[in-house]
Amino acid sequence: MKKTIFIITAALVTVLALTACAGPVVNTTPQIRTLNASGTGEVYLVPDVAYINIGVRVDADEVSEALSKNNIQANEISDALQTLGVEQKDIQTSNFNVYPMTDYGMDGQISRRYFVVENTVYVTVRDLSSLGSLLDAVVRSGANTINGISFDVLDKDTAIAQARDMAIEKARENAKAIADSAGVKLGDLQSVNVYVSSGTTPVYTAKGIGGAMDASSVPVAAGQLMITGEANVTYEIK
Repeated sequence: MKKTIFIITAALVTVLALTACAGPVVNTTPQIRTLNASGTGEVYLVPDVAYINIGVRVDADEVSEALSKNNIQANEISDALQTLGVEQKDIQTSNFNVYPMTDYGMDGQISRRYFVVENTVYVTVRDLSSLGSLLDAVVRSGANTINGISFDVLDKDTAIAQARDMAIEKARENAKAIADSAGVKLGDLQSVNVYVSSGTTPVYTAKGIGGAMDASSVPVAAGQLMITGEANVTYEIK
């Protein structure tokens, strides 16, 4: 047993001695020099659809009466929307609440107990030229809450592709400009990362574009939407 331990110890000493003589390991792989650049692409679109939350809020002393009143007004609003060309599939209930309420007088005593019924529908308007008339009609039909008006474009695939291509081209141009300023030449493209938002951003101007109120003509102006693409490229430096 002692002889075996001695042999193993001697072997370890020999290996350590050879490693020490060999010296440090040197990495001879050449380092690749790279250059990074980014670019942005913006595409502007004219909206072709609007989304609106239209609601009715009523109250009554009895819950059945509140429900009945709300139902009548909601049906009148739905009829008005369909008269203006909004299809039934584009009218969707998004919120319906029934709850009791209690009012108190100045003396802290209960002055009234009643029930509130709220009914909100999410409406898709595909004919933006009728938007002003539509808002006027639903208010006259009993709608007392209108909020969350937003604009969009139904088919954004072409615009998304354009924003992507513009971002990549701009990043390529920026990389070349940086290389020229630094006195180097670009080699092969090493990597490219692209992000394009599928959502749209409203473009606001002083004239009220982008969903702002314009009482002098149409109640709501659609304005413009913008799709933005971001690209980041990495080139080898020759």
